[in-house]
Parts: sequence; structure tokens; C-alpha cells
Amino acid sequence: MSTAAVIVAAGRGTRALEAGLGAKQYAVLGGRTMLAHSIHAFVSHPRIDTVVVVIHELDEADYLITAKSFSRKLRPAVFGGATRQESVLLGLVSLSGPEFDQVLIHDAARPFVSAEIIDAVIDGLVQFQGAIASLPCADTLKRAGNDRLVSETVSRDGLWRAQTPQGFRYEAILAAHRKAAEEPAEFTDDASIAEWAGLKVTLTPGSRRNDKITTAEDLRMARRQLAADEALEPHIGTGFDVHRFADGDHVTLCGVQIPHNRRLEGHSDADVGLHALTDAILGAIADGDIGQHFPPSDPQWKGAASHVFLRDAGRRVTERGGRIVNVDVTIICEEPKVGPHRDAMQEAVAGILNLDAQRVCVKATTSEGLGFTGRREGIAAMASAMILLPAAH
Repeated sequence: MSTAAVIVAAGRGTRALEAGLGAKQYAVLGGRTMLAHSIHAFVSHPRIDTVVVVIHELDEADYLITAKSFSRKLRPAVFGGATRQESVLLGLVSLSGPEFDQVLIHDAARPFVSAEIIDAVIDGLVQFQGAIASLPCADTLKRAGNDRLVSETVSRDGLWRAQTPQGFRYEAILAAHRKAAEEPAEFTDDASIAEWAGLKVTLTPGSRRNDKITTAEDLRMARRQLAADEALEPHIGTGFDVHRFADGDHVTLCGVQIPHNRRLEGHSDADVGLHALTDAILGAIADGDIGQHFPPSDPQWKGAASHVFLRDAGRRVTERGGRIVNVDVTIICEEPKVGPHRDAMQEAVAGILNLDAQRVCVKATTSEGLGFTGRREGIAAMASAMILLPAAH
């Protein structure tokens, strides 16, 4: 299923403007704008194929500065309308065509959306026409009139707080938005439009970190959160792997199939580059090695694609509250030539680990005809990874 993302950034941030902050989506958080955080979350996600941002026409100069650091997947921006609902429709229309099966709609003011939240929404679309990130209501709810006097306590049973992204089958939500545009009432979110149009929408897990930044106080809290996140210690891991050649017609290196007159022999797909990198990440977090977590004696891993192993290692970093700073892989072989495939390999690794491609380096060298690689008996790979982990880890 091909998946697009629409990031809505056309609002003027009225409450933030009152605090003298300008349009809030361009406020700086940890060295990059709030909008840049949101864009990065989607362009770096391997299951998102393209991203379009809907902006206010007065913000074009600020947007171009924000967007210049992104080259992958990002389409030209679309100018929004007078309301969020109009802006979303304009973003959806800009994607018109047969190429997208589903779309995720996200507020730029939720800069801390995680890969796990995005995954959950996409997974929800397998069975339902809509899926939205959400949190169960934990606070006691009160109803009051204009005088702010409590009239009743509202049961929170079955009540959820809707977040974004909100995902839908593309053609269905486009038709629903077009129909809603003819109605006099404004809908509060895209899911309410979907529900009104009769689409079945499921709830998927959100996060308090994914709450919307609306006020100046929200922004200060977000900055404090980022400052706390920066209290991390660097950990470095290294990995090494080797596989011999066997009869075949291609090798898989760093997630890319390269035509060759032989293949690499192994229990899985024998991707020597991803195996070395998986061990480097596991070493940095002191969590064993690839053979411990995916033993070759287990038949379920026979012929497995090695991105499964690397993605699992990345997940283990996230579970520890850490993040990968950069990774480096060196392929050692006389053949095949790696250079023509280097960019594709770096993009593949970046996608698996949800990293910017600029944080991934893949290079190659020969052993000058010495040793088993020099005799063209196989391929070796070395890898290193720098990871930041909480100091208390």
C-alpha cells in the first residue's frame, strides 16, 4: 500500500502570536523549527512514500528555510485556506491521482510524533477505513456553563483524546472532505468528517509526548523536554561479519540487491553489511549480538531479510530512551563494485532505522588481493554506531 502524509502548517498560531512568538510552527525547538521536527518524522519513516506540507502564503519564506534541509520524499508546499478543514482538502487534492492508497494527516504543532505512533496508524488501516492516534481520558471531566459553574461530572468511560496523525483510505477521505466542504458547519478534525461520512474509524495508541503545542507555556514545556532529552551519554559499538560466496546471481548488501555471478551464503539473506551494523548497535547498548537474538538454529530466520534484525536493534535503542546519532559501514571485497550502489544503500539503512540519510555512511575498500576477500572467496564488513542513552542507563 502506498502511503502519503499531509502535514498541516497553515495556521497562524493566534495564542502563540499573543505571546510574541510569531507563527508557532516556525518556533525553534532544539535547534530546528517545530515544523522541521514534524517533517523529519514522516520523511524518515520507511512506510511513508511522500510528504506534502500545507502552509500559509505569508509563511513561504520561513517554510523554504525550514524545508531546505529535506531532500527525500518532500513535495512542493501547498498554500492553505481560511480554515484547517479547507487546508486539509487542498493538501489532499494536491495528491490526486492513482498513486496513493492511503494518507496520514498530521498537525505540524505535534513535533514529537514517534515512528511507533505512525506505524500503529498505518497498521490500523489494514482493517479499517480510518485510524487515529489517541489517548484514553485520564482526568475527571466536568461540564460547566458560561459562568464556569460546574453543572455535572461527565463519565470518562469510553472517552478518548484524539491526536494526529489520522490515517484514512485516500479516495474515501478525499470524497468525505469534498462533501463536507458543502456543509455550513466546521468539523473539529478529519476523523469527525470521516465518521460523518460513514467511514469506520479505529483508535490506535498515541502518546503524551505527541500532545499539541498550542500556547507559549506548551512551547516552554517542549523546550524543557528537549533539554532533558539532551542529557544523554554517548555509547559507541562496533560490529564485524563475514560470509562466503556460493553459486547465485546476486548479493544483498545493506538492503540492496546487487547483480553478481555469485551470492553470499548464510542462514538468512547473508547481508553482511546489515549484520555487522546490527551487532554494532547491539554492542553500543550492551545487549548481546545478532546470533543471541536471532539464532541460526531457529528455522524461522532461514532466508529472512536482514532488515528485520536491524530494525529490531533500532527498536531496542528506542525502548531504552536512546537515539542513534550516526552509523558507519565499511564493505571489504574485491567484487562486486559497491560505489554505484552506495546512495541506495545509505537510503535503505536510513529507512530501516528512521534516520536522515546524512547520518548514514556506507563505503567500501579492497584488501589489496590479500586474505579470503582478496582471493574473492567472500565479503566482510565492519560497522560502528554512536548512540545516545540516558545517563542513568
